[in-house]
Amino acid sequence: MRLLFALCLVAAPALAEDAPAQPKAEDDGFSLMEEGMKLVMRGMISEMQPTLDEMGKALQEMEPHLRELGPKLQQLIALIDDVKNYDAPVMLPNGDILIRRNAPLVPKPDALPEPGPNGEIEL
Repeated sequence: MRLLFALCLVAAPALAEDAPAQPKAEDDGFSLMEEGMKLVMRGMISEMQPTLDEMGKALQEMEPHLRELGPKLQQLIALIDDVKNYDAPVMLPNGDILIRRNAPLVPKPDALPEPGPNGEIEL
């Protein structure tokens, strides 16, 4: 499906031409292939158009929810840091999902508590 969509995008400028160019005698073979390809691409685009319209409507309906989720997703991404630091999720027998961190979390220097006057650290 992705390949088909990419082909449609690549062929869109060629399909925009209304009148076919007058081929030269030596270019007849190439121009016939070009015209055939244009017909194939027009057919694929006309078949895909209803699906693309439905996708556009679905995205418009989802837009308010996605805008609401945006800040929350940014917080989650900042918390996770890098996905490569985690092992694959494991489902426990009780249904819980456990995602273990494989790289140790190094605390930021400014996040460490300051020791008190006698060296004690208040938790």
